[in-house]
Amino acid sequence: MNKKHLSGVGLGLRREMLNELLPDIPRSVDFWEVAPENWLPLGGKYQKNLNQFTSTSHFVSHGLSLSIGSPDPLDVNFVKSIKTFLDKHQMLYYSEHLSYCSGQGHLYDLLPIPFTSEAVKHVVERVKQVQDIIERPLLLENVSYYAAPGQEMTEQEFTLAVLQESGCLMLLDVNNIYVNSINHQYDPEAFLAAMPTGKIVYGHIAGHFDEADDLKIDTHGADVIEPVWQLLKKAYEIHGVFPTLLERDFNIPPIHELLVEVEKIRQIQQQVCNQQPTKFSA
Repeated sequence: MNKKHLSGVGLGLRREMLNELLPDIPRSVDFWEVAPENWLPLGGKYQKNLNQFTSTSHFVSHGLSLSIGSPDPLDVNFVKSIKTFLDKHQMLYYSEHLSYCSGQGHLYDLLPIPFTSEAVKHVVERVKQVQDIIERPLLLENVSYYAAPGQEMTEQEFTLAVLQESGCLMLLDVNNIYVNSINHQYDPEAFLAAMPTGKIVYGHIAGHFDEADDLKIDTHGADVIEPVWQLLKKAYEIHGVFPTLLERDFNIPPIHELLVEVEKIRQIQQQVCNQQPTKFSA
């Protein structure tokens, strides 16, 4: 298997799914995603199951605690453990959130990095340090946020500056764009169009919680809603069809229900492919 080729539609793997997925791994899922932090401490049966999975399927890694924007020094030992995990399971891609979750201790939440030129420089230096250690591109995900402390530039300007100056690649989260566009009142299609097509490796789509008409909470705990499906279609029309993964972290339904949403991603990909030439292979 060529582990370097990522295509099609994916699903986030959670430990709660293992009993349903093994030994008959669904072939309708082209690639899977795991958070290293949820597997690194485990041995025994869980490691055996993961080894079985990664030896036969395409996998990417999506981290939770790199804390790329933290004011604390980079946890080099942690990054080295990530590299060991990636090497063991032959994962080319390691993605993380353009946020931080530590500051004199772990904060257990993904917090917004101040949208400032100083913060851009800080993040860029840390990205380069991470990439030197893992010997792979780091993918950064545009994140949902609910406040913008010390803001000197827009989310779009900040995201583009980090991507361009660090040399890293992008994980494009469509639901986060939708959530932010409601919460911070901007045009989601304009944000999409501004993202650098050549840096998008794959995408995320997920459900969220409606706290109010003007406040959406990114939970990954519900079905994807129609406006987000439409925004995914628009993303393909703008950037070409890129590999896309469904995230579901809470209220996880039976696998056959998740596969319905996975197949909807594929249907949208095929619909756009039939409409126009693509810049990425789905």
